[in-house]
Amino acid sequence: MSEHRDITLQISEHDFLFTLAPQDVTKYFNAVTPNNKVAPSNNLLTTTVKSDQLDALRPFLRNPMLTMQLAGTLLEEYAPDVEVTVKKPSAERSA
Repeated sequence: MSEHRDITLQISEHDFLFTLAPQDVTKYFNAVTPNNKVAPSNNLLTTTVKSDQLDALRPFLRNPMLTMQLAGTLLEEYAPDVEVTVKKPSAERSA
């Protein structure tokens, strides 16, 4: 998987191009706290969107629920498609 990923989100009739790198996602997760979720989402979106699209994106970020939804969608798309399975430990027999 490449270090950087270009992801296009269509919001209403507008297409927005975001470029995410591991440090963008790490910064987002490090900033999220129980009392601070919207600001990190807003920052993730505004710092990773193509610069000439920022002004068109801002009106969508006025609604905190939409801001959270957009950041969640972006992060979900960024995540690698890897299957993870939790295996139960086998019962150990006493000797």
